[in-house]
Amino acid sequence: IQADGTDGNCVTFVLHDEDHTLGNSLRYMVMKNPDVEFCGYCITHPSESKINFRIQTRGALPAVEPFRKGLSDLMAVCQHVLSTFEVRPFLRSS
Repeated sequence: IQADGTDGNCVTFVLHDEDHTLGNSLRYMVMKNPDVEFCGYCITHPSESKINFRIQTRGALPAVEPFRKGLSDLMAVCQHVLSTFEVRPFLRSS
């Protein structure tokens, strides 16, 4: 991850080797934060496997904070789905 931006509350994070799978899920989690004014992402080019992920916050909150919280919340959701799937093996198709 590399961050571009001179203002701490408006930053573009460049996520390498990622696509819409992470971009859209992370955007959803970050936008749940009421301190976030804008969050969006774009794929730079179909032949490149990286996304530009932009966050703009209200006030003095640094953009890296909702970015970290969004990643943490997304990991928690994924862990919950995984543990639920492992507890209910009868739902798996063989």
